[in-house]
Amino acid sequence: MLQYRAELDASVTLAGGGSLQARGLKIDVPHADVTHAEISALLVAALGLHDAAAVELDSVRVFGEHAEPGGRSPVRLEFVELSHVIAEFSFDRIDMVGQIGTYLDSPRHLDEDGADLAGIPLGRVADLPAVVVRTIGAGRREVEASDVEPLTVAGHAVLLHTGGDRHWGTPSYAADNPYLSADAARLLAERGAALVGIDSVNLDDASPASGGERPAHTILLAAGIPIVEHLTGLEQLPPTGARFTAAPPRISGFGTFPVRAFATMPWFEPHDHTRSAGWLPTTVEQ
Repeated sequence: MLQYRAELDASVTLAGGGSLQARGLKIDVPHADVTHAEISALLVAALGLHDAAAVELDSVRVFGEHAEPGGRSPVRLEFVELSHVIAEFSFDRIDMVGQIGTYLDSPRHLDEDGADLAGIPLGRVADLPAVVVRTIGAGRREVEASDVEPLTVAGHAVLLHTGGDRHWGTPSYAADNPYLSADAARLLAERGAALVGIDSVNLDDASPASGGERPAHTILLAAGIPIVEHLTGLEQLPPTGARFTAAPPRISGFGTFPVRAFATMPWFEPHDHTRSAGWLPTTVEQ
């Protein structure tokens, strides 16, 4: 099994005075997209430092290698549920429209000549590296270009964590929904995002003030980028490192259909003390 490691130089300043220097240090990391903040936390935990005031990293190199027998490696993947339950059903038959629960829009959703559900490559909807854009608590509805500009999005599922799902099942869910701006959608298309998802009723502004315009849908679907709406539970994911899947049935002639959206993350045995230094879910006030 492939195990990721980071090789680095580090300077650790201790709260009680003094500092530690390390050169060419190697530590295990959970994934290839690990951030410097995550590496710093893993380093502090691995060294057993309880009074580290600051950590400075330099010459960081992340690489993969096959774990040695008996070595530390993930024992399984942790699956993270990101879909709402569809409660409308009968014993042997389900009658529903395509836009219900957590669903995916294909290019055909806006263009009859665009790719339908059967025409979406699996590489666009399955086992994608995920990058989470958090605007929850920002005090604004719009996810702006500046929120996504610093991120690596090429080939990634870009998941917008706005907190809109807290109102799921209430009248507030459809009122003044969080949405993606046209400029941000254009930037994601230009930089080659594989998929864009949001935990809101619509990727675009669905309020009457929008005049029915759907610029984010238009830009992304025209670029062949599928859209997943009505996600939930994105607070459980780290900013990077998870992998996202939202594959619809392979139905021709359909532009939209519910999906079982989920993410996978490496899971380590509880005795591994570095696990406590990993991702901590975002607290969401109800």
